[in-house]
Amino acid sequence: MSTAASAALTSSIFGSNHRLNWRELQYSSPPAAKVCQRSFVTRAASSVDKQKKRKSKSKRKEVQEEGKLPQESGDQVLEVLPAASSVSSIKNRIEEVSPIGLGRRSRQIFDEVWRKFSGLGQISRTTRTDDDEAALLLREGGPMCEFAIPGAQNTTVLVVGATSSVGRIVVRKLMLRGYTVKALVRNDDKEVVEMLPTAVEVVKGDVGEPSTLKTAVEGCNKVIYCATARSSITGDLNRVDHLGVYNITKALQDYNNKLAQLRAGKSSKSKLLISKFKSEDALDGWEIRQGTYFQDVIAAKYDGGMDAKFEFTEEGAAVFSGYVFTRGGYIELSKKLSLPLGCTLDRYEGIVFSVGGNGRSYVIILEAGPLADMSKSKLYFARISTKAGFCRVRVPFSSFRPVNPEDPMLDPFLVHTLTIRFEPRRQKPVDGPVGGKQDLRSFQLILEYIKALPTGQETDFVLVSCTGSGIEPTRREQVLKAKKAGEDSLRRSGLGYTIIRPGPLMEEPGGQRALIFDQGNRISQGISCADVADICVKALHDSTARNKSFDVCYEYVADPGKELYELVAHLPDKANNYLTPALSVLEKNT
Repeated sequence: MSTAASAALTSSIFGSNHRLNWRELQYSSPPAAKVCQRSFVTRAASSVDKQKKRKSKSKRKEVQEEGKLPQESGDQVLEVLPAASSVSSIKNRIEEVSPIGLGRRSRQIFDEVWRKFSGLGQISRTTRTDDDEAALLLREGGPMCEFAIPGAQNTTVLVVGATSSVGRIVVRKLMLRGYTVKALVRNDDKEVVEMLPTAVEVVKGDVGEPSTLKTAVEGCNKVIYCATARSSITGDLNRVDHLGVYNITKALQDYNNKLAQLRAGKSSKSKLLISKFKSEDALDGWEIRQGTYFQDVIAAKYDGGMDAKFEFTEEGAAVFSGYVFTRGGYIELSKKLSLPLGCTLDRYEGIVFSVGGNGRSYVIILEAGPLADMSKSKLYFARISTKAGFCRVRVPFSSFRPVNPEDPMLDPFLVHTLTIRFEPRRQKPVDGPVGGKQDLRSFQLILEYIKALPTGQETDFVLVSCTGSGIEPTRREQVLKAKKAGEDSLRRSGLGYTIIRPGPLMEEPGGQRALIFDQGNRISQGISCADVADICVKALHDSTARNKSFDVCYEYVADPGKELYELVAHLPDKANNYLTPALSVLEKNT
C-alpha cells in the first residue's frame, strides 16, 4: 500500500465522523515490515446486524472505562475488542489456579469462619436475626459443621451454673458441637440472660429448692454441674455444693422413671435392689459358713478357733461380725439371690455395697451357672476394701475373676448366689476412729443395702468439684466437706458420673499447655477455665470417663515418690482425643 493511500485511509478512520464497526478491523503485522510500522487491513462486511453493533458499542465502552482499551489519539495502537476480552479471561483463569490466588481465597474463607466463631464465643449477648442464628449454629452443610459430634443433635444438656466462669464456656462449646442447651439460672434478669447466647433455653430455678427443678430437667439427657457457692457460709455451701447436687440427681432420676412408666417399663438408670437391711426379716436366707484353705491335718495343728454371727441390733443395724484365729481359715456370709420377675443381672454393670464397720477388706464371691444343674456352677471373686465408718463400694462385674483360671469370664445373667468372705490374710491397719491396737483377725461389717448398678456406656452427670488447692486455709475444710458430700450423693444416685477436680481456675485461653490427670489429691498447679470446660464436653460421650473421679491441672514436675498417673498433651485441636488415653489408666468407682 502506498504512502498516500495509507494517509487517506488513516484520515478516513480518525479524521472523519464516519462510524466504523470495530469488529471490521483486523490487526496485522507483516513479517517484512519494520518494527515501527503498523498496517491496518479493512474487511468489508456485506451486511451487519444492528443489534450486534449496539452490543459491540456497549462492550467497547465498558472496556474503555476499565482501562483495558486505549483512547483514540493520533498514531496510538488500536486494539481489537475480542483480543482484549480473551486476554482478560485468560488472566482471570490464571489467577484462579495460581497458588497466590488460591491462598487469598482460602484466607478470606478462614477469616469469615473465625469472625463468626469469635462472635459466638463472646461473653456479651450479640444481636442476630433468626436466619443468622440458624446459619451460624451447626447445621448440615453449615460453615462449622465439622465441629459437630455424632448424636449431639439428639442430646439435650442441662448446664447448672451457666453464668459461672466455667459454665459460660461450657455453654458455647456445647452449642458449637450441635447440642441443645438448657441453662439453669437463679435469677433471669436481663443482665443475666444477655450473658448467654440467644439459642440457649434459660430456665429459672434454685438448686436448693427441689420443686423448681422439674421444669429444668424435663427433656434433658445429660447434666453438667458447674455451680458453686459464692460464700464460705456453711448454709450456702450445703445448699449449692451438697444438696444442690442431690436435688438435681434426684430430679433427673424422677424424670427418667416417669418416662419409663409411660413406656410401661423401668428406667434403665435405676439401681436394682438386691437386699436392704432395714428390719430383722431382711436377715432371712443369709447363711454363715466357715472353712480353711489347708488340709484337715494342717488346719487342726494351727486351729485357733473361729466364730461369727449375723444379727439385727437394737440400734436397727444388720451386723456381720466375728473372728478367725485359725491359720488359713475364713468365714463367709452367703445367700441365694431372689431377683424380681423379669430382672437379670446382665442388664447391670456391677454391684454397690453400702456398708460400715472397722475398715477390713473382704472377698466378694459370685456363683454362676444353670439353676437346673448346680454342679456346673463356676465361682468368681473380687476383693474390696472398706473404711472405718460408713462407705459405699462399687464392684463392677468386669473386675470379677474366675477361681479356676480355665473357666470363662463371668456372665452376669447366670449369677444366682452372692457371698461375702472374711479372711485374716492381706489385712492392713486402717486410719480412722478405730484407733489403738487393732486385731486384724477380727471383723465387723454393718450392712445397709446391696444394689445392682445400671449399665451404660456414657456419662449422665458431669460434676465440676475442686481439689482444695488455692482455697484460703480458713475456709478450705468447710468447702471440701460440702464438695465431698455432693460427690457422694452423685455416686449413690445410680447415674453414670464423671467428677472433675481441677486445680485453681485461671482466666486464660485453653489448649496452650499440657495437662496432668491424677487420682490421690496430689496436684498443686492451676488450670484454665477453658480447659476444664473442654474436658466436661468431651466426657459426655467418652466411655472411659464413666464412673470416674480425677484431678486435673497444668503440667509440672512432681516430687520424687509422688509421680502422677498420666501426662497427656492437650493440643488446641478439636479432633485431638486426649481424654481417652488419659482416663484409661485411672481407676473407676473411686
